[in-house]
Amino acid sequence: MTSLDPALLAALKIGALYAVVIVLMGVSLTYLVINQRRTKRIGIGDGGDKTAARLIRVHGNFCENAPFALALLILLPLLGAAGWTIHAVGALFVVGRIAHAVGLSGSAGTSLGRLLGMVLTHTALIIGAVALLLAAIR
Repeated sequence: MTSLDPALLAALKIGALYAVVIVLMGVSLTYLVINQRRTKRIGIGDGGDKTAARLIRVHGNFCENAPFALALLILLPLLGAAGWTIHAVGALFVVGRIAHAVGLSGSAGTSLGRLLGMVLTHTALIIGAVALLLAAIR
């Protein structure tokens, strides 16, 4: 049993649920790269395979953004952010990452998925950062 304040525990659980989804997304993207390398017998890098290069970039872009979202999903509850704020950050980030992955997986060029994905991802991170700043200076 935990002796945490019930409101804090509830907020941490919200953040934890999104963290689980984000971690599983990262693992899934890793396996897509592994599968492409195995199929094409690529030992390291992309081996000149355009599909492998795109999948590696999808995974890389995810890894470049996920730590920021995870930090927000931990820190926001700890500083008393409302549950809806944590949901907003988590949901926007997850939907954004899915849209980006789908868009970039389909084409190395511009796509609605990539654009929407980055807009939602950055919106989530900015909302989270502003909310964290406000919580920190309260």
